[in-house]
Amino acid sequence: MIKILDYTTDYLSYCEYQKKLNPQTLKAYRIDLKQFSDFIKNSDGNLSKANINSYITHLHKNFKTKSVKRKLASVKALFNYLKFEEVLAENPFEKISVKFQEPSILPRTIPLKIIKSILLSAYDESLKEDISIYAKSCILRNIAVLELLFATGIRVSELCSLSPANIDLNAKYICIYGKGSKERLIQIPNAEVITALKKYYAAFSKQINNSNYFFINKNGNRLSEQSVRFMIKSYEKKLSLKIHITPHMFRHSFATLLLEEDVDIRYIQKLLGHSSIVTTQIYTHVALSKQKKILKSKHPRNKFQTYSTLKKE
Repeated sequence: MIKILDYTTDYLSYCEYQKKLNPQTLKAYRIDLKQFSDFIKNSDGNLSKANINSYITHLHKNFKTKSVKRKLASVKALFNYLKFEEVLAENPFEKISVKFQEPSILPRTIPLKIIKSILLSAYDESLKEDISIYAKSCILRNIAVLELLFATGIRVSELCSLSPANIDLNAKYICIYGKGSKERLIQIPNAEVITALKKYYAAFSKQINNSNYFFINKNGNRLSEQSVRFMIKSYEKKLSLKIHITPHMFRHSFATLLLEEDVDIRYIQKLLGHSSIVTTQIYTHVALSKQKKILKSKHPRNKFQTYSTLKKE
């Protein structure tokens, strides 16, 4: 049997320099491939159909369906590479069915009034006079992050990976490198969002240019996704919100609110960077749910009964 980890470095180099995958994707691949290698090594060490099926069962027992699909895709991609490089005569996954039903979970959104309250809270903080210059700079960064998440529907990993070259504050657009190194340009016509980004850049311009990342931490390094989550959680606690908010919920809200404003779903697909409109169509279910709620509670027809209804009673 081949030692899978012996080929992982070459494969990840191929993914980084030829496929141009982003660091977060490479990190996920590395973890997924090590998990598979460890499992096979702790079995009898063979890439047999029985061992692979046992691994698939193991994943289903320990991870959510979406994670299982990603982990299997990572391993299958490695074996396709090894087959192409003629290290293996065939991909052992080719004779194994790994199709399974993924439960449809509607995206969780943030009510617009809550998004507004979070932004207002951040802006109010920036007006305080009894805080240090650095603390105020960090608040300007919080505002810039929050504004960009909602203004563009950007993924948190994409946001944290932005470089200064990806953002043109004069032309008012950002260039996002999404999954599969797909590139998309998104305009930012809102003056307040642009102002927030400019104020943040002015506060950290030297550190930004030194790090080559637009959003940076206190050490001048790339701002992490976890830092963004902690920041949002701090406003969640400060405002005593009854819902748990994640960065990705800003993306869901961006898409759903645009759909409720009658924006064509094909435009939303491009803004989100979805390869297939099928992925984007999940937001139509959220919008329809909202529509039903509105019509049930707000439609004037619900304010009176007809004679036929009264007669039946």
